[in-house]
Amino acid sequence: MDPATISIAIGVAGKAFDLIKKGFEVGRDIESMSGDLQRWMGASAEIQAIENAASNPSMITRLLKGSSNLEAAATQAVLAKKRLEAQRYELKMFVSMKYGPSTWDEILRTEGRMRRQRQAAIKAQQEMVRNVIIVATLFSTVGIGAGLLYYFAIYLRSMQ
Repeated sequence: MDPATISIAIGVAGKAFDLIKKGFEVGRDIESMSGDLQRWMGASAEIQAIENAASNPSMITRLLKGSSNLEAAATQAVLAKKRLEAQRYELKMFVSMKYGPSTWDEILRTEGRMRRQRQAAIKAQQEMVRNVIIVATLFSTVGIGAGLLYYFAIYLRSMQ
C-alpha cells in the first residue's frame, strides 16, 4: 500500500490501455487483445484494493507506515482511480461502438468474476497467515512453558 505499488499498478494499467487503444485503432479483434484487457482489469482491481486499504487502514498499518505515507498513498490512489475511470469510459466507447453494448456488459461480468476470485484468494491467504501466526504463537508458548517447567523441576531437585 505504498506509493511505489500504486505507481507500478498505474504503469501496468496505462501500458495495457495504450495497447488496447492501438489494437482498436488498427482493427484487432477483442479476443486478440484479451491479455491486455486482463492486465488492465487486474491493475484496476489492484488500484481499487489499494484505495480501499488506504482509506481504512488497520491500527498496525497506521503504526508501521505513519500517517503521512498513508495520506500520500490514499491521495495517489484516488488520482489513479480517476485516471482509470476515464480509461474505462474510453474503453467502453471503443467496445460499444465496435461490438455493441452487450459485449461491454459481458466484459463487466468477467471483470466482476475476476475481482471476486481475487478477493477470495486474498481472504484465503490472510486466513492462512493468521492461522500460521496462531500456531506459531501456540507452539512458542507451549515450548517456553515446558522449558520453564523443566528448569523449575531441576531447581526444586537441587534444593533437596
